Amino acid sequence: MAKLIWSPRSLDDIDSICRYIARDSERYARLFGERVLAMAESIAERPLAGAMVPEYQRQDLRERLLQNYRMVYRVRGDVVEIATIVHAARLLPPSPPG
Repeated sequence: MAKLIWSPRSLDDIDSICRYIARDSERYARLFGERVLAMAESIAERPLAGAMVPEYQRQDLRERLLQNYRMVYRVRGDVVEIATIVHAARLLPPSPPG
């Protein structure tokens, strides 16, 4: 299993998303946060199972989908870094996150 690390940006993303969801439902915000953590753990178990991020076409940048969100992560040997979590309707920046 790869070592899992979170970028400061990804932690801010989770916080912002959960605060947004909590405006309507604290329960669903908590469930979303739990699903994010579970997905990150599954990524650490099989890092290359995620698809390459289409905008960047780099082997080291992968993504997994969770509901309407994209979890973008970087694979570096035996380390997986969660780079960002963005709504699927949003565009990623022209250069890779992190």
